Amino acid sequence: MSLSSSHNSISPWPHRLALAVACATFPLIFVGGLVTSYDAGMAVPDWPTTYGYNLFLYPWETWVFGPWDLFIEHGHRLLGAAVGLLSIALVVVAWRCENRCWFRWLCVVALVAVCIQGLLGGLRVNLDEIQLAKIHGCFGPAFFALAAALAAMSSPRWREAVPAEYAAAPKLRRVATSTAALAYLQLVIGAHLRHIPPNMSGAAFRAVLFFHLIFAAALLGHAVALGWQARSAAKSTGKHLRTPLVLLALILVQIALGGATWVVKYGWPAWFVDTPISASYTIQERSFLQATVTTAHVATGSLIVAMSVLAALWSYRHVATKAALARTAAPGLLAGVMFPALSGGVR
Repeated sequence: MSLSSSHNSISPWPHRLALAVACATFPLIFVGGLVTSYDAGMAVPDWPTTYGYNLFLYPWETWVFGPWDLFIEHGHRLLGAAVGLLSIALVVVAWRCENRCWFRWLCVVALVAVCIQGLLGGLRVNLDEIQLAKIHGCFGPAFFALAAALAAMSSPRWREAVPAEYAAAPKLRRVATSTAALAYLQLVIGAHLRHIPPNMSGAAFRAVLFFHLIFAAALLGHAVALGWQARSAAKSTGKHLRTPLVLLALILVQIALGGATWVVKYGWPAWFVDTPISASYTIQERSFLQATVTTAHVATGSLIVAMSVLAALWSYRHVATKAALARTAAPGLLAGVMFPALSGGVR
């Protein structure tokens, strides 16, 4: 099939590549989480080379059969390079096939973002700086959310969607947008717990933990409210917004993973750790169980951020007030209501 599109047909390749970027980014984040869990960030002490070799020319036998920390760190770099190459391909295809100017430029933003993320990762290695590790850990999920948004906004479903009249659309959007903001802020707080500086006091750690728990409760409350609003919108318009329900399920899983992380990482609560049942499952520092649980908690946090952004986008795409619908003749991005020039129908 030709990459090019005509006025009567839309190329599927921008969507396919955007989906590929999003799908490749999640394992990149997961492996990056493993790097932190195993404290393997300095397993390869140089960048952009790997022990003096070009990234792609490093002997595969040494990588595959070498130490575990080398395997995941170099693997993380290779995955990052793959996401970068896919992002370049997305920009090329978008500028050749995509007729929405705003989408083409958003693909460029994604490419710039993945380059910045790679640079942050490299500087984190060369400078061995924990603050850069925090920024690197926060910027990756933001890129993942952008990649997921590009995949959604290039999909046939997005293009074909026509917003339905819904009087409470502004309220739904406010709840969805605030949920996305809370999800990302919660991830940033989690990054401060994940990358603890050596000089961090016990009081400071407890304060960060307290806010992490408070924001977890606030995020859960917002997700429940968003699910309720989506249910009301579905009853009124017939537009079933499933993304908020998936988001709520992810948050519940994340809370369970957070509790499990606390048990395997810090051995709390003591009454559970000291029971005969748990005695046979003593957690070793950087063990497979500890690394897997904590990394799953990190990766699920990134999924929550991406899903909350998608929920916010679809809340703009699916519903609109009567007055807003009257102001636009064609459906558009964010329902074509707030930004008609970004309309899915604008060529």
